[in-house]
Amino acid sequence: MSTKVKVHVALWIVTIIYGATFSIAKQVMPLYIKPFAFILLRVSVASVLIFLFHKSFIKEKVKDKTDLLKLVVCAIFGVAANMLLFFKGLSITTPINGSVLMMNTPIFVIVISVWWNKEKITVRKLIGVLLASLGAIMLVGGRKFQFDSDRVLGDIMVAANAIIYAFYLVYAKQLIHKYHPLTVTLYSFLFGTLLVLPFGFNEFTQIEWSTFSSKIWLFVGFITVGSTFLTYVLNAYALRHASSSLVGTYIYLQPVCATIIAIVFATDELSLEKLIFMLIVFAGVYLASFKKAETVKANY
Repeated sequence: MSTKVKVHVALWIVTIIYGATFSIAKQVMPLYIKPFAFILLRVSVASVLIFLFHKSFIKEKVKDKTDLLKLVVCAIFGVAANMLLFFKGLSITTPINGSVLMMNTPIFVIVISVWWNKEKITVRKLIGVLLASLGAIMLVGGRKFQFDSDRVLGDIMVAANAIIYAFYLVYAKQLIHKYHPLTVTLYSFLFGTLLVLPFGFNEFTQIEWSTFSSKIWLFVGFITVGSTFLTYVLNAYALRHASSSLVGTYIYLQPVCATIIAIVFATDELSLEKLIFMLIVFAGVYLASFKKAETVKANY
């Protein structure tokens, strides 16, 4: 299997996991675990898993001490700030507003990539991102998107999260080329745990573990292991071999997967309108990821 194919497989796995996360997380939060406590649980468990895996197989150390500060930046933008802002913002605004605002992440990635890494953006890629953005926004209910004075703070938080995560995808790329992806992920989560601890500690102490059924434990395991540990590791691998804008563009496939999963579990219905929007997203992602042979060779 070529590296290019592996990158797309990794991004598809991430997309499917995130697509399922929205439905599964709602079964746990906030009834069993409050938002900030859930973030602390996700980050701390993922840190332990990454540490054990890294210690057993990678064993790489950060030799340049100046890179530790860069890894702290990755922890702030890629773990702590983006998770805290998203969960807090989502608790204030509506799921539709939150989903639509998050669809702007790939656009922010392109802007930051051009400014920070001088990444070249082709007309085809730009059209693909905009097309995928349109399809994704309409699929998650873009026509119902509305600003409200009571929700504006939440909207600002989610929008800020989209910009912050976009910056992380671009900023982390240089470190991932220098070190193993799992090394960057490990330090990001270790520092991230310290950063989210003050926000989530009180809520964490309020968790009543005895009330968890087997199903809730399974859901918690999926969120902490699957949608946190596995997704960050796979995203880091993809960033090592592909452009930041390509990794960001896959965000548009998340609502497609979420919709398909909801249909499979009979919590949603497939309509012609939704099918058209899904096809628009697929077409946009294809255009955004399409490269000429020589460009593919250079980047992959």
